[in-house]
Amino acid sequence: MQLSIILIEPEHPGNTGAICRAMKNFGFEKLLLIAPKFSKENDELRNRAKWANDIVDKIKIIKKYDSKTLKKLRKDFDYLVATTAKIGRDYNIPRSPITPEQFAERLCEINKKSKIKIGLLIGRESSGLTNEEIAIADFTVTIPASKEYGTMNISHATTIILYEIFKKQSEDNLISHITPISAREKEQILKILEQQLKKMYFATEEKRETQRLVWKKLVGKGILSKREAYALMGFLKKIK
Repeated sequence: MQLSIILIEPEHPGNTGAICRAMKNFGFEKLLLIAPKFSKENDELRNRAKWANDIVDKIKIIKKYDSKTLKKLRKDFDYLVATTAKIGRDYNIPRSPITPEQFAERLCEINKKSKIKIGLLIGRESSGLTNEEIAIADFTVTIPASKEYGTMNISHATTIILYEIFKKQSEDNLISHITPISAREKEQILKILEQQLKKMYFATEEKRETQRLVWKKLVGKGILSKREAYALMGFLKKIK
């Protein structure tokens, strides 16, 4: 499994440096910056990273951010996971989140030697992720916090998520041999689902779209094993 931290339009180099330091603390190395407001040589970035400047040196940067960028991310990663402090109610499917601990549990079920690529999307310091960015992700992670002030600094939030993953992976795990499905197999499930949805009666197209979105998020959140995936595909094909 390969986990990459993806910062979208980061604004403050100090926060990125702190994230590099947290990545070093918990054994993560892959950091992608999309349209950052600073360069890798920024003094504040490197001073805050301290002993994690080797992480800074390996940062990958996409300088331009446009409509094609999200499509490329979707293609490059098997799973995209959005982070947000703004959660929705049950009817707001894209913003229906899991906790960092639940996220870590799902990752811990993945064989560490598998080539599954997971991207953790971190939004801007000033405004977080957009609805479009959250919608393209497979599911959303949020950190429970005080209702009076629930928005965390991106470096603090990233540190908590990485800590939960590290903690869970450090425990003995008897099911770490399981290999989850890739993006290709995930798309195959959604293709079969789409074929079945077209055959079904819905009072409105909005209701059909709601079902489509719910199933997309369920398949993403589940990080299904190959056995589970093929069982689901077989079941969906039998629906008349």
